[in-house]
Amino acid sequence: MLLIGLAGTELLAHEHAWLTAPGVAGVILFSRNYSHREQLLALVEAIRAVAGEDFLLAVDQEGGAVQRFRTDFTRLPPLMKIGEVYDRDPVEATKLAEEHAWVMASELRASGVDFSFAPVADLARGNAAIGTRAFHADPDIAGELIHAYVRGIHLGGMAAVLKHFPGHGSVAVDTHKAQAIDARSLDEIRRQDLRPFLEGFSAHAEAVMMAHVVYPAVDDQPAGYSRRWVQGVLREELGFKGAVISDDISMAAAGVAGGVAERVHAHLQAGCDLVLACFPDVVEAAIAAMPKPSEASMGRIAALRGAIGSTWASLLDNPQRDHFVARVTALNS
Repeated sequence: MLLIGLAGTELLAHEHAWLTAPGVAGVILFSRNYSHREQLLALVEAIRAVAGEDFLLAVDQEGGAVQRFRTDFTRLPPLMKIGEVYDRDPVEATKLAEEHAWVMASELRASGVDFSFAPVADLARGNAAIGTRAFHADPDIAGELIHAYVRGIHLGGMAAVLKHFPGHGSVAVDTHKAQAIDARSLDEIRRQDLRPFLEGFSAHAEAVMMAHVVYPAVDDQPAGYSRRWVQGVLREELGFKGAVISDDISMAAAGVAGGVAERVHAHLQAGCDLVLACFPDVVEAAIAAMPKPSEASMGRIAALRGAIGSTWASLLDNPQRDHFVARVTALNS
């Protein structure tokens, strides 16, 4: 199945056909699709009028540098700010992780968006793309905060998506711009980068996004193209039963598979349930490349639909939200 990107703040005529194409499960929204909350509500309504209520709507609303909806939404701090609190007060940091997640999830659900690609479960070890998006360099601390964050997302009525499996934080290169290679052994990755993911699994995270990183000690293909990683490690060794999602097929590191069709096929053959085609210029080719989806994949993807959430008016009238927002946004200073 595909999650596709749209061009702008209104649904265009030719995009109607994309939304109803076989194999398209939903839309991923970006800053280019957002100006203010009323506009978002109108776009959500227009999409659902064409594609139906079960159609998925997603966004990257992590906080910090990666927050697509800003005007009218709480300005969320990057996760590393919570990790810094942990170094002096672990109990407080765990509360803040849950509160950050609840604020993010409840605001999105009150705006008709099903889920955010969050939390980042990578280790904060200097990767150019991850930076302050990760909680901490220590896998035990990162894992504890991931567990709390997933709990908060669920309390907000939303599924959790852990990224970027099996860990993007310990290699320097930004996969948006170039191929990244992590030469460590599988045993080393198990001891370090996989541990926050395991904590997320224990908290019942519904999905995982794969990294476009190559781990040559395990496979010569990026993790999202690798049956060894998806089926062997993630499914069989770790027992993960949720949805497996590719990173964006437009990224530079995805190009090792070939063109758009080859990238789609490589992800599906590796065992991914959902493939991201984030930029409109690749959507037509991605749709043309999609085979009939499996019933198993469709079932796992269905778990990403948002639960019934609060209305925006009820959120604004909720003293608990005011308390959480004040505590979380204090980390921005």
